[in-house]
Amino acid sequence: MDKLAKAADLLAEARFRKRRRTSLPDESRPLTPQEGYAVQNMLVERLLSNYGGRSVGYKIACTSKSAQEFINLNEPFYGQLLSSLVHKSPAIMDADDFFMRVIEPEFAFEMMDDLPGRGTPYDRETVATAVGAVLPAVEIVDSRYTEWTAVDGPSLIADNGCNGAWVQGEPHLDWKAQDLTAHEVALVVNGQTVRKGRGDAIMGHPLNALTWLANMLCKHASGLKAGDLISTGTCTDIYLADAGDTICADFGPLGTVELVFEGSKGSKRGEGNPAPALLR
Repeated sequence: MDKLAKAADLLAEARFRKRRRTSLPDESRPLTPQEGYAVQNMLVERLLSNYGGRSVGYKIACTSKSAQEFINLNEPFYGQLLSSLVHKSPAIMDADDFFMRVIEPEFAFEMMDDLPGRGTPYDRETVATAVGAVLPAVEIVDSRYTEWTAVDGPSLIADNGCNGAWVQGEPHLDWKAQDLTAHEVALVVNGQTVRKGRGDAIMGHPLNALTWLANMLCKHASGLKAGDLISTGTCTDIYLADAGDTICADFGPLGTVELVFEGSKGSKRGEGNPAPALLR
């Protein structure tokens, strides 16, 4: 069996059987980001075969230089959003469906037009004209590795960019009237504000992250399509949720995203020791 296919099988098994791995075996571990994305694509095929549904877009991670240096990458990475793991706000989640519950408030975009793969890079202005709406979102980051800060970048890419689930708010068509750079976001847990952030935490502007993704997908001979949803990375420090938490990401004029983790209060918080820098 091809080593990358074996890696995809092992990561799929970890999800289906809810058993984490310390790492991928040396003989199956992807050694480059390109190999990581190849495993990711095969993993997504296995997830869609098991859960049904389809790929509906992308999530972006590791948007800060410190995070990239931590896992020895020179740019962000992406994962794919799957319809079976995408929920509309307000959402009720089973806490036991996740190994860890890392909460990331994120600005997201819905594409109005295609940005197909091409030989020349897209600029931010061209990308912006293809956007139909902006929407508030929360990504629940999860990992199939027991100590996921100890594995390398290609292994995290292979694990579908550490996506666990994604919750979306209502789209806003008049998004260009919003100054996303200075737009403030508050994360409220059980009625208490626990994190604050702004849009400029995402590579200076969420559109910069979207532009990076559009050009990255060109390298992979694909592209963005009308209707795709893209989550651009956390704009606050992360929060590790407990079972029983009621969470609200407040994006002010853009609305809120709400979710509840059902389960016993005694359920353990996210395992391992996720570094906040790694998640931005």
